[in-house]
Amino acid sequence: MFFFCLSLFNSLFGFYKGILPPILAETPKRAVKFFTFEQYRKILGKYVSLSPALTFAVAGLGSGLTEAVVVNPFEVVKVSLQANRDAFKEQPSTFAKAHQIIQANGWGLSGLNKGLSATLGRHGVFNMVYFGFYFNVKNIIPANKDPTLEFLRKFGIGLASGTIASIINIPFDVAKSRIQGPQPVPREIKYRTCFKTMTTIYKEEGFLALYKGLVPKIMRLGPGGAVMLLVYEYVYGWLQENW
Repeated sequence: MFFFCLSLFNSLFGFYKGILPPILAETPKRAVKFFTFEQYRKILGKYVSLSPALTFAVAGLGSGLTEAVVVNPFEVVKVSLQANRDAFKEQPSTFAKAHQIIQANGWGLSGLNKGLSATLGRHGVFNMVYFGFYFNVKNIIPANKDPTLEFLRKFGIGLASGTIASIINIPFDVAKSRIQGPQPVPREIKYRTCFKTMTTIYKEEGFLALYKGLVPKIMRLGPGGAVMLLVYEYVYGWLQENW
């Protein structure tokens, strides 16, 4: 019985390989996303003559590119751990894996920052659509005096924002996974740069291959994106009123 429970424990934890890097990255990632969006929006409003609609989109793009630089090393370690076929108890720790990657390939585009171009595309495009769509549509649809209906209005727009952004940016996400994950032939790098990887996938596997994993991505980032925007709006509003 003991060995059965131990085996079951190891099997269950196998589904959670690579969980520590996203946990470590999540707080700074969200902080960078919303803080830099607000800073870029203020800078653009002060020094560049753009329409309000375009200002939101460009500020979102800037925040996404900044966010990508912060999270990419965590993504490389996470993908490497998830691709590890050893039992959960036998795989290296997150920090040991990061050290292995640095020792073998350094900090650059072959090492801890592998796939940076795809990560820049993934986060840049997502945030551009995410923030641009949300704030522009929110300004078009009138606010509601009823708190419940107003909450639902913002949640609905946020849900649409996360969903549309996920649909548009997923080819970059697929390319990132191919670049950072195990190559098809050992010691031979097939997937190297973002757009070349997308072109290869399209030619060899067809257009729909660029949208693999779309449904779970939408299920995560549709409602998740809505919740993040609502929290951001209410917290930012509270800070403006009380600070």
